[in-house]
Amino acid sequence: MSTLHALLGLLASQGSRHGYELKREYDRRLPGVRPLAFGQMYTTLARMQRDGYIAEAEHERAGGPDRVAFRLTDEGRSELDAWLRTVVPPSTQIAAELFVKVIVALLAAPDETTARSLLAAQRAVHLARMRELTAVKTTAGTSVSDLAAADYLLNHLDADLRWMATTLDRVTALRAEVMA
Repeated sequence: MSTLHALLGLLASQGSRHGYELKREYDRRLPGVRPLAFGQMYTTLARMQRDGYIAEAEHERAGGPDRVAFRLTDEGRSELDAWLRTVVPPSTQIAAELFVKVIVALLAAPDETTARSLLAAQRAVHLARMRELTAVKTTAGTSVSDLAAADYLLNHLDADLRWMATTLDRVTALRAEVMA
């Protein structure tokens, strides 16, 4: 899962924010994803600023340390858009990146089109991987371990495909909920 891209998406959807606000929104908007540690937050923000994806929007001092609000730059928006267009390669492990991409697409894009396109492209990649794994299962001399691994992956891919279909059916309601 790409913390950097999730933060870019939050900045795209909500405008300039302080690190603490971004962390709070990350944890709130991405339920079920491991909460973001403050140390990781500020390290990621520093890297994003170094790479030109974000810039300081304002400094604020309210009886404590300086608080810096960050805003998305044009380079950051381009990076976010490129990430949203790139399908997640099917994984051998359970990963939340596809879920995060759908939520960020619903938050950061002007409508549901990006999320729907992402899910359609992802479905095609999953189906191609399922064909590859099915070919492994029908190859003579395949070990039982390889068969078990192929079955495991096929079942996870099938579950992902069912989730994608259900999510496509709910994308309008999901967008309304994440935008609330």
